Amino acid sequence: MGSKMGFEAKCYFCAAGIGGTPDWTELTNVKDVSLSVEASEADVTTRASGGHKVVVGGLKEATIEFEMVWDTEDAGFAAIQAAFNGRTAIGLAVMDGDIATAGSQGLWADCAILKFDRQEKLGEAITASVTAKPTYSADAPEWKTIAAA
Repeated sequence: MGSKMGFEAKCYFCAAGIGGTPDWTELTNVKDVSLSVEASEADVTTRASGGHKVVVGGLKEATIEFEMVWDTEDAGFAAIQAAFNGRTAIGLAVMDGDIATAGSQGLWADCAILKFDRQEKLGEAITASVTAKPTYSADAPEWKTIAAA
């Protein structure tokens, strides 16, 4: 069966970024994760379009959103918080499975952490709500599928 459950997916970080051979560390402290990748539209309508507006896909934009339990002793939490506070890039990989398993796929990108909100709900653990987007880097974002060894 080709479908996967959300709990099978994994997120990783690499403080040094995605270039070369990244040394990935799993972000085990994440809860719900959302990866949105969409392309802008470029209008290519001509008189030959038969009265229809036609478009082609333009630049892609990716947004990664997730929640983490507020745990300052967790290495992943500390790395994400440091990237936000220091305004530094951090490599992120949002995969549909283990990064070492052939066939796993997802987005790899050096990202800016743009939101690091703290949620303090009365009856729940304190959490951080995080938003990341690809940032200026020598290494372009890429959709990566892990090849068989």
